[in-house]
Amino acid sequence: MSEELSTRLLACAVESISGSPRPGQEQMVSAINEVIASNHHGLIQAGTGTGKSLGYLAPILALIAENPELQVVVATATLALQAQLAAKDIPTILQAGEQCGIEEISWCVLKGGANYPCLMKIRDAPIDPAQTQYSLEDLEDTDEVDASSRLGSQVVALRSWAEKQAAANLIADRDDAPSHSPRAWSMIAISGRECIGQACPYVGECFVMAARERASRAQLVVTNHALVAIEAGHGWSILDPDLLVLDEAHELAARVTTSRTDELSPQMVDRAVRLVGTLCKDSILDELKGAAARFGDALEDAESGRVRDPGTSLATADLKAAFRKAMSAIGRDSSNPAQEQVMNAVKEVFDILDRLSDPSDEDVVWVSVRPAYGPQLVVAPLRVAEAIRESILSHQSTVLTSATLKLGDSFSPILHTLGLEDPQGTPMAFETIDVGSPFNYASQGICYVAAHLPPPGRDGIGEEALEEILALVQAAGGRTLGLFSSMRAAERAAEFLRSRTDLPILLQGDEHLPDLIATFVAEPKVSLFGTISLWQGVDAPGDTCTLVIVDRIPFPRPDEPLMQARQEDVSKRGGNGFMEVAAGHAGLMLAQGTGRLIRGMDDRGVVAILDSRLVTARYSSFLISSMPPWWMTSKTDLVLEALVRLNQDQD
Repeated sequence: MSEELSTRLLACAVESISGSPRPGQEQMVSAINEVIASNHHGLIQAGTGTGKSLGYLAPILALIAENPELQVVVATATLALQAQLAAKDIPTILQAGEQCGIEEISWCVLKGGANYPCLMKIRDAPIDPAQTQYSLEDLEDTDEVDASSRLGSQVVALRSWAEKQAAANLIADRDDAPSHSPRAWSMIAISGRECIGQACPYVGECFVMAARERASRAQLVVTNHALVAIEAGHGWSILDPDLLVLDEAHELAARVTTSRTDELSPQMVDRAVRLVGTLCKDSILDELKGAAARFGDALEDAESGRVRDPGTSLATADLKAAFRKAMSAIGRDSSNPAQEQVMNAVKEVFDILDRLSDPSDEDVVWVSVRPAYGPQLVVAPLRVAEAIRESILSHQSTVLTSATLKLGDSFSPILHTLGLEDPQGTPMAFETIDVGSPFNYASQGICYVAAHLPPPGRDGIGEEALEEILALVQAAGGRTLGLFSSMRAAERAAEFLRSRTDLPILLQGDEHLPDLIATFVAEPKVSLFGTISLWQGVDAPGDTCTLVIVDRIPFPRPDEPLMQARQEDVSKRGGNGFMEVAAGHAGLMLAQGTGRLIRGMDDRGVVAILDSRLVTARYSSFLISSMPPWWMTSKTDLVLEALVRLNQDQD
């Protein structure tokens, strides 16, 4: 019955948006029903334009309709897709369910705790003396509109909104909050580790608790990869999925890595010391301040890059000992919520120091320098395949889907990354399927490799490449998404074109990124240049994007400590570290970045890659087969003529 019901649901849903099911969607429905019936895992590559959200929501709804006691969790990598599911795709499939006689199911969106306000922080003031609890009275005497008064106004508005949500028994979600800055939100929210749970005097009204309780009872929960990783690491304490669907699954390993990564900066340490100072004023505090100062000085003097002995070289062991002594002196007091919150916040820093002071062979530690805030220590897991395999995939059947699961025209890299192809582990049953794409890439797009240009060097983008970009953008009449390997290269290219053409060039960082993308999508003559944030998630169908420029093959930087450590690890275990890590990363980025060009059935355009290694290097065939199957050429005149014709047709 599930297969038949899934098919009817898909047909009703697609018909409601003026269409008919695409072959890829029907293949997805069949494959997912196979996964459910066999209790296996399924990896489904569904190219851009397939409509994969409805392709997996139809069998999900059919499963829940026939088994109302089950729970299905859908997790995405990006907020944009999460919002699309909640606002568009789920209502569409539920409406189709009504037409097919399915009773309403319970569903919700679940986010991390920091996305909900903390009533204790709002009502009882922040525990950090450096933060202000703004009130209307604080603002009444302020005529001048400066940064402080703007911040205060936002905080007061957020507090008022949160109280109204609490009074109405609603769950206050950051996405529904009044306009605010990240700093204003930090004044009313806390990290998950700071939360004191049942000891909170407002636990009965807590938004986080209410969101988790609602999710634990829901039949369908939409969340994100990071929260799935955290849930799995805690033994699935809130959710208990019978089926897990991971959309944008190519991002899973990176999101699990991020969820298991810790950062420690002098600013974090200073805040923890201030919090200790609210409860401890004696020589123990002086000792802690001294240890914090030594850590800060050592970090300031350290070179960026990997660190082998942070316990000694960066004084983290001494700082950990000083925090342990301070925490012991303060003690726990469950009758004092403010003290409990201070202890939780301090313990968060202590736990990171514990990990940093004597890192295991499975951790990589390095110093990174942030442009605005200075150096910090970072510790990340060397490998995550086993964690994904044992904590996530072993819990239930899982459907993993994305437009870019195959690299080098093979599922093998993603299977290895996720731990599914692990000769050391217990065998896991899985199926793979590529349902294709409705787009004809070879006739809709040209991939132009500027083979005449010299290979990119370490000195940044060269004059010849800049001249090439100018010629391409002018031929296209703007309409260009420039994907660069560094902000320095993007800035130089933008500056060069602005001095040589009147075509409008937007640069990442000029304004809020979503506003820049919105302008780029709305105004065809506009070009947008930037780096990593633009390689994924930019959806510009039609004539607003007919040229995508990639300045160089997006290999990880050779001085990136985690990628370097992972390459070394693969090589030590007998593999090819460069191909598995560096080329794998580059292939995924090229697949995602060049995939920005064709977003609709009528789209036409050119992908221009200004790196001759794509046709000369030994790894070139792997990278080319990781991208959509473009028609390829290195003939500059042919490409410029094609762009001019496209520009004339669109004008």
